[in-house]
Amino acid sequence: MELSVKICGLTTPEALHTALDDGADHVGFIFFAKSPRHIAPEDAASLRVAARRRAKAVAVSVNADDDTLETIVSIMDPDMLQLHGSESPERVKAVKERFGLPVMKAFAVREAGDLDTIKPYQGIADRFLFDAKPPAGAEVPGGNGVAFDWTLLSALDDTVDYMLSGGLNADNIGTALKLTGAKAIDISSGVERAPGIKDIGLIDGFFRAVNAAKAA
Repeated sequence: MELSVKICGLTTPEALHTALDDGADHVGFIFFAKSPRHIAPEDAASLRVAARRRAKAVAVSVNADDDTLETIVSIMDPDMLQLHGSESPERVKAVKERFGLPVMKAFAVREAGDLDTIKPYQGIADRFLFDAKPPAGAEVPGGNGVAFDWTLLSALDDTVDYMLSGGLNADNIGTALKLTGAKAIDISSGVERAPGIKDIGLIDGFFRAVNAAKAA
């Protein structure tokens, strides 16, 4: 099976090169000060160089204004923008038009009705990302290491292009793929030894599990 893999929240050359060598075709950089994976545009730009012609570089932001996005785009030169906040359909459309980049819009899922929230964005966002709703008290909307009920995604139309995220790791990725048939996955905390600290061994182990699931 064809499967797109995004390793998100990268901050070091070692983690980036491991992700690329293992087969990641998307690499994510987070621009959100409250996140333990926050990175400066200049640092992301230097890492982004290694990803050219190997993987799409995704700039992740949360309710960022135009000036912030302008800084990120001009310095880092991403291939895609991921909007992980409460951005409206109008905001997504405006961002696409202003920056001329594809946009992936993230949605938090806990129950079936949460999937209805994508409807106004269909035909505007280029791809969706489904993450678990953050636990009470969480300061960041993603990367919390919690999963949602993957069977909920069976209600989606087959034409919906999405990336599965939230609580994925080497132990459960096989089940997640079997239940959802997802063609794209995103992982961050599941390959970390501490919040924001990617573990080379966990990245390798995750890709071994992904490859085993694909073979099965």
